[in-house]
Amino acid sequence: MKDIKPLLISGKEVYPIVEGGKGVSVSTGRSSGAWAAAGGVGTISAVNADSFDAEGRIIPQVYQGRTRRERHQELVEFGIRGGVEQVRIAHEMANGNGRLHVNVLWEMGGAVPVLEGVLDGAKGLVHGVTCGAGMPYKVAEIAARHAVYYYPIVSSARAFRALWKRAYSKTAEWLGGVVYEDPWLAGGHNGLSNSEDPNIPQAPMPRVAELRKVMRDVGAPEVPIFMAGGVWYLREWADWIDNPELGPIAFQFGTRALLTQESPISEEWKKRLPTLRSGDVLLHRFSPTGFYSSAVRNTFIRELVERSDRQIDYRSEPEEGLSTPLPIGARGREVFVSEEGAAKAKAWMEAGYVDALRTPDSTLVFVDPDRAREIKTDQTNCMGCLSQCSFSNWAETESGNNGKRADPRSFCIQKTLQNIAHGDSIERNLMFAGHNAYRFGTDPFFADGKVPTAGELVARILTGD
Repeated sequence: MKDIKPLLISGKEVYPIVEGGKGVSVSTGRSSGAWAAAGGVGTISAVNADSFDAEGRIIPQVYQGRTRRERHQELVEFGIRGGVEQVRIAHEMANGNGRLHVNVLWEMGGAVPVLEGVLDGAKGLVHGVTCGAGMPYKVAEIAARHAVYYYPIVSSARAFRALWKRAYSKTAEWLGGVVYEDPWLAGGHNGLSNSEDPNIPQAPMPRVAELRKVMRDVGAPEVPIFMAGGVWYLREWADWIDNPELGPIAFQFGTRALLTQESPISEEWKKRLPTLRSGDVLLHRFSPTGFYSSAVRNTFIRELVERSDRQIDYRSEPEEGLSTPLPIGARGREVFVSEEGAAKAKAWMEAGYVDALRTPDSTLVFVDPDRAREIKTDQTNCMGCLSQCSFSNWAETESGNNGKRADPRSFCIQKTLQNIAHGDSIERNLMFAGHNAYRFGTDPFFADGKVPTAGELVARILTGD
């Protein structure tokens, strides 16, 4: 195993071992501060981060506004306060060691004011900003104005070229690195393009080599590329280290960092991780963001799969192939479906799935009354946590909607991520994980129920194991 040498990251030489940012309340000040204290790069999630009352208790993010726009403003205020508090916790824990980055999703609601507010409120405590889930052109300008480095998250060389050409070339001195997030292996939301097959993964090295070539061709600085997704043992990546074709490489750990003492996830979640097997993580497209994402195949995911399967095409007026009348709703209004669709609908309704919900794709999805009420309530309670949401049809625009029908095949992502992050059932909520999560069960470092500290995990990673 080659020695892991420090790299210059965000203005300081540190170990090229990065804790990946993990959404709502999962990469906290405590987890990232401990990672930085061990000499690596800790990443605080600034997505709906928790804040605390005077007694140190988490303040529940309960929304009082009557309109979506009012609740959206509350969400931004929660985000700024929580982000600042988590950064301060991380700064104290790091004690001057490592580097501290904050992570935001470009497509989250209020991304710009939240990021600006966190950088203002925690001035001088943040060394870098990582940002993905979309094309974050403006993040370079924001980071440069606050004198912090920026790290775009991309899944292809093509995406970086577009970002560089349009924006990043103007602030090249603050480009700290580029995060290559493997779209087939990473947890959470993934950057698969329409031309890529979710069922046919591509090897990461040629894609990262292409990314480096593009960076060099356009004149970008020779900054580290963070390999994210599928990284477990560094000995498996030895041919990436000191590889002149790839240039400086850092390695990002998202899933493996879940199982540490500082990780805020519930004990139930921590106990579930070592039981996962290969194939237990599903790459799916149910997220209201419209992106593919990877999550554990639990009851929540299975219900979404089954819900989507109970689906037929319909039209408001009869047409060829869709001319069989089907009464739906309390008033029994007729829509027109295929003969086969009518037979399926009858069977589903006889099984208790009596509510037919319309989708933006002119299909009907059949659910039971309890699920229908939950879907409609969640859509009504939307707080604008995304810049655009397919589930509720919210959009961060003057009109406040994306012009499409709300999609019942999806779910309220803010609700379920808040729930699971704060101890609710890991079966009934979205449980993000990378596709290597099954390796907890075979990694001797986690044998016999061991849960290491973040410092112990970083030290172990540096050995190659």
